Amino acid sequence: MTDSTRPRARRSPTPDELRAWRGFIETAQTLNARLTSRLQKESGLTSADYTVLLALSEADGRRLRSSELADAVDWERSRLSHHLRRMENRDLVRRVECADDFRGAEVELTDHGARSFRAASVPHLRAVRELFVDALTPEQLDQVEALTAALRSRLDTAPDRAAG
Repeated sequence: MTDSTRPRARRSPTPDELRAWRGFIETAQTLNARLTSRLQKESGLTSADYTVLLALSEADGRRLRSSELADAVDWERSRLSHHLRRMENRDLVRRVECADDFRGAEVELTDHGARSFRAASVPHLRAVRELFVDALTPEQLDQVEALTAALRSRLDTAPDRAAG
């Protein structure tokens, strides 16, 4: 067996690598928790509501097929279906028949949902600026963008071992 055909030994992260990992994860979780809490308190929307409303607000005609919406928010279809039911009950979205496929359904942003999203966006984006943007220099923001692009690239190309 040559070096190029020999299986690579699994190597655990070093203490320095683990410290960087934990710092990243713990900070991201704290940031997300603070933003989520403020969003809920200031607008009555959950972060899941906001995610769905954002995707629909950016879609042509403020509507997407259920499968496209699930892909856009990176959720399992069953999770999306349950959440949409709760959002429908609050008149944030509605499900309508798909014009070109009677078996399919589209999810549409209601006028009330659009107003709720716009009203939530102002304080939410203010919190993003306060808790994230203002904590970093322009150079650090560029570094964060480069780091997240590298991570996203790895995640998009690495096999998901948990999926089997």
